[in-house]
Amino acid sequence: MRKTYNVIIVDDEPVAREILESHLSHLDHMSVIKSCQNATEAFSAIHENSIDLIFLDINMPEVDGIMFANAIQGKIDVIFTTAYRDYAVEGFNLNAIDYLLKPISLDRFMKAVQKFVDSKTESSADPPKNFTFFRIDRQMKKVEFSALTHIESYGDYVKLHTTNEVLVTRETLSHVMNKLPKDSFVRVHRSFVVSIGKIHSYTPETITIARIAIPISRSYRDEVMERLRGV
Repeated sequence: MRKTYNVIIVDDEPVAREILESHLSHLDHMSVIKSCQNATEAFSAIHENSIDLIFLDINMPEVDGIMFANAIQGKIDVIFTTAYRDYAVEGFNLNAIDYLLKPISLDRFMKAVQKFVDSKTESSADPPKNFTFFRIDRQMKKVEFSALTHIESYGDYVKLHTTNEVLVTRETLSHVMNKLPKDSFVRVHRSFVVSIGKIHSYTPETITIARIAIPISRSYRDEVMERLRGV
């Protein structure tokens, strides 16, 4: 029997709430417990009910979506809904399931819900590996995925840039990418792969990580923009 998930909607715009309610009506495994117009109502709803997922608007008066998500971080899964693309990286850094840009199409909404359901399925199985090994200075060195900021092709070698050191390994960039979790890293250039969670800012031409400007090549631009819009 398929599990039913309890959901709340939090948005100060009545039309936006109605659209989400309409989309959710197509899914018999999603039960809308409450549709809230502000964070105060949402706090009451999550204290009075067991909630699995929140569709959360970002730009709201008094307590905005980012503040609300920070307050409940780690307790309930969140899918952000907003008219403002600039919040994408911040939403990703809060470990949101997805980031939906208004107006939200049914197709894009369904993909976000499937990501949530998939995450619940994965969490019930063996936990995903959060590290891998690279040959560094004649030994296999453990590298945590969370420590990597970006990866740079360097002739016959690859530089692994982490938060506190740069490691050099004799591998191809494509081979290194095969070791990385595909949902956390994206190739932006023939010579660069970046950790999405470490991005500070971006334009269609450049990604900035720790004050380092990394180019986005034309051949990868569409894919990169699509990935960043979807985080």
